[in-house]
Amino acid sequence: MASQDQILRFMFDETDIRGDVVTLMESYQTAVIKHNYPIGVSKLLGEFVAAAVLLSTTIKFAGSVILQARSDGQIPTIMAECTNDLRIRAIARDAENATSEHFRELLAGGTLAITIDPLKGKRYQGIVPLSGASLAECLADYFLQSEQLNSLFWLTADGQRCGGFMLQELPPSKEVNPERREQQWEHFSHLAQTLTNDELLDLEHQELLYRLYHEDKVRLFDSREVRFGCSCSEARTSELLRSIGRAEADSIIADEGVIQIVCEFCNHDYQFDSVAVANIFAEDDLSLH
Repeated sequence: MASQDQILRFMFDETDIRGDVVTLMESYQTAVIKHNYPIGVSKLLGEFVAAAVLLSTTIKFAGSVILQARSDGQIPTIMAECTNDLRIRAIARDAENATSEHFRELLAGGTLAITIDPLKGKRYQGIVPLSGASLAECLADYFLQSEQLNSLFWLTADGQRCGGFMLQELPPSKEVNPERREQQWEHFSHLAQTLTNDELLDLEHQELLYRLYHEDKVRLFDSREVRFGCSCSEARTSELLRSIGRAEADSIIADEGVIQIVCEFCNHDYQFDSVAVANIFAEDDLSLH
């Protein structure tokens, strides 16, 4: 069985090509299990999660990568996020009636936003149409257009597990000859084309890489663990409560007796009674003096 909830980075010696392979089970199930998604939605959300984890390895600072698609198809909105320390969360909205398992039907007429969100500094976002036949194809097109470097992705999910495999060409360093670089890319990407969904989900990462590249010099790095981790908190939820204003908050308390806010990612239930609401807005009053 493949390494569960782990990502492994690898590089090919004497080339400017790197890769990552990831498989997820527990963290993926935690993200989807409470939502009772149709199977097609669960599978596609797994692909988004695997892709977000793969892309998170490209950032060199504290922050997160967010993949979000909006469409006119059966899934209006789908999103996955992974932080630099490999904490994932994901959501599909208004997709409970989705019946298809086909990418182009689920996300018909859609656009994909890839957002780099550092804890310090400005956000960067790129947006592309979802014109490919799969999320993997759309991501490869995006990186070829934006970075002018070859990238390939293989993504799969079965509702219980998800996996991803990525190859990326790096700027010239070890090999600067354009013709030689192209030959190297063709070689490694051609071998990766033989990868099957079952192998990606079932094989241990080192076994998978040996099957693909046993005749090449492959350098392996330490595996890293991926976990589900929601960024919601009582402090952030209090900020949301502040945004509706004291009058609206008091009105809800008068009608309901309590304000209930449930996180859509992890289903954590935050409840604020009249005392808690008064304390939140009292803090604001004190900060003004």
